[in-house]
Amino acid sequence: MARDYRPNVRESNVISRLDSAKEAARTGALNKLYEVQEELANRIAMKLIEEQLIETKNKKELERQILGCLKILLAADEFTVQYRIAPMRTLVAKPNFIGLYLTAFVVEDLIKHRSIMDVYGTNEQIYSCVNQQVTKLIPILA
Repeated sequence: MARDYRPNVRESNVISRLDSAKEAARTGALNKLYEVQEELANRIAMKLIEEQLIETKNKKELERQILGCLKILLAADEFTVQYRIAPMRTLVAKPNFIGLYLTAFVVEDLIKHRSIMDVYGTNEQIYSCVNQQVTKLIPILA
């Protein structure tokens, strides 16, 4: 007769603490994002243009689109965020979920916008540019 597997109490406690720490870091990052969303949208738009990763007719419209994406991220549930960043998860070893979400937005949606002439560079270059600005304003510890 097969034995029932019962997880070790210590093992369960460690897993629970790790999950709690990860969720707390995510919540803290979203709270900080709420505070700095306009500045972050401005910085990302400027940096994408400076590094010539996006060619646009209107910088203000680019900034407005990025700000709209950040507002959607703040209102989204966990499943929606995970679904959105799924194709981008393999870009880097320990990705920042905010950077991945914005990269997915630039690559998948922003490229179709009427004021965007073209998006240049690889997904890695876009993520790097976006994530530099995100980590300056929103440090994620866990």
